[in-house]
Order: sequence, then C-alpha cells, then structure tokens
Amino acid sequence: MVTQEQGVRTATFADLFGTITDSVQRAIQGKPEVIDLAVLCLVSEGHLLLEDVPGVGKTTLAKALAASIDCSFGRIQFTPDLLPSDVTGTEVYYQKDGAGEFRFEPGPIFANIVLGDEINRAPAKVQAAMLEAMEERQVTVAGTTHKMPPLFMVMATQNPVEQEGTYPLPEAQMDRFLMHVNIEYTPVEDEVRIVELVRSEEVATNSDDADKPQPVVDKIPQQAVFDARREIGQVHVSAAIGRYMADLVYATRTPEKYSGDLARWIDVGGSPRASLALDKCSRTHAWLNQRDFVDPEDVRAIIHDCLRHRLMLSYEAQGEGVNANQVIDAIVEQVALP
Repeated sequence: MVTQEQGVRTATFADLFGTITDSVQRAIQGKPEVIDLAVLCLVSEGHLLLEDVPGVGKTTLAKALAASIDCSFGRIQFTPDLLPSDVTGTEVYYQKDGAGEFRFEPGPIFANIVLGDEINRAPAKVQAAMLEAMEERQVTVAGTTHKMPPLFMVMATQNPVEQEGTYPLPEAQMDRFLMHVNIEYTPVEDEVRIVELVRSEEVATNSDDADKPQPVVDKIPQQAVFDARREIGQVHVSAAIGRYMADLVYATRTPEKYSGDLARWIDVGGSPRASLALDKCSRTHAWLNQRDFVDPEDVRAIIHDCLRHRLMLSYEAQGEGVNANQVIDAIVEQVALP
C-alpha cells in the first residue's frame, strides 16, 4: 500500500486499468492521451464531453471503453425531433386479464456508460432531461424517482464545425461535464494503421472463419472501478496544492488582477465546480501514476480539459483568434506555483 516516506504507491488497480487502455487502443489508433483522459474521467466518477470534427473516433472511443468493462452500454442519437421521454423513458399502460396498470419503461439513459451522440442536435428540453440524471444520478417520471446504476457515465459528442440545425449547450449543462476533450486528427502514420486495421477486419468478416466463435475478451469488473475510487479518495492534497488550484480558478474570475490581456479575453470565469473538477482529476492523475500525493504537474496535466468548457470568452478574444486553451496557458503562466 501507500507510504508517505516512499511517496510512491504499490500498483494495484492502476495496473488493472492499464488493460482498459490496451483494449481501447486496439480500436482507437494514435490517441493515447485521449484514451487516458477517458479512463481518468471514468475513475473520477464524472461525465465526458468529446468534441471535434466528424470521423476522428469519438463514437468509437465510447463504444470501446464500454466494451472493455463488464457493464451495460446505451446509445442516444440526438436529433431535432427527439423527445425527453425518448431519453429518460416513460410510463406505459399494460392490460392483462381485464386489469390494467402503468409500468415505467426505462429509456436508454439507464445504462452504465451512455453515449449521447451529437448532443447539440437536440432541442433544449431534451438536453434539460439529462441534467437531473447527470447531476443527481436519478430520473423523475410521473412523480416517481428512478435511481441510475451505481456505475454511470455519460460520454457526449458534438461537432463544432457544422452549426446549422444545432442547439448549443447552455453553460449550465456544459458545467456538468467533468472534462471537455478535443480529439483532433490522427498523425499520418497512425492513419495508415487505421486503414490497414479496417481492411484486415473486412477481410476477416468475409472469410470462411467468420462464423467460428471468437475468443472471449476478459472485461474489467465494475467492482474494480469502485475500489479504485475508494483508493483515490485517500490521495493526499497538501494545503499549498489546494490553494494553488483555487488560485487558478480564482484567476478566471478576476483576470484584471493578473494581466490586461486576460481581462480583455474572459467574460465569465469558472464556477466552484471548476475547483472541484481540478481537485478530483488531479488526484486521479496522481493515483494512475502510482503516487499517493498530488503535485503541481498533476494539476497542469488536466487543467485544460477541466476548464476549457467553463470559460466564456469575450467577443474581443474571438475576434483576435484567441481560444480557451491559450487563455488557460496564460493563466498557468501568471499564477505562482506553490
């Protein structure tokens, strides 16, 4: 187990989660950082927003992560005509032997890992239907509350390029995602491997051996996730590191105290959820790196993914071509290390 004198924890569940990343990497080529962040978000008991251009593997990542764990998987394809009951479920009237009753039929959100594909294509009332489930881990239908499963994670995707027929997520819902990850294009060498992988899968599918039973892949039990979360709760955060994380978030709210550029670029800073996200993700990052304490590098490793969706930039920043990552870089440079 962990000892303060050594500063290094004995690898237990961290090794186990290495098999998750290995499993996902078979489906996602050239994205090791993104895979690590997805696993980190899962263990941190948060929800993940994946954003980038079409075809870079957002949906594949969600499916591969769910396939590597012994859990249920649900997919919701968000469209402009989707109804809230299509997400949460609804009361259905059943009649048998002259007697009738209403029964609740759960929607696709009642799964361990839920993929919300193109979440910004659904109207606001459908997006709001997910708020209670994401924050309170429950859904209320017809006055009755239905609890979500203990292992529950929403992985939502959105396409930032095509905005026609979309409904941008409000700040209240963006804030409920623990992390916002940009996938980006794969390097050319990895793209060659993707083409070769898909080609080999097509050949295997059309071969005479396609009907033979496939080997069963060992899946990580859900209990491993819960045990990991228990260990992460024991990771030490010093008072100095805690103040450092608070100072980083505070800088987004009072940018004029740090630099004139930050004051021009930031309209609204991060909420207290930003500080909570930094604390939780930095502890998980330290744990996955087999340490029992958080250092500044853990905070800096996850700060962009925890803050980029929690900052509202000014029109001046957008006019200058300044994005959230550049603003966060400037904040990290301005805030003193502990």
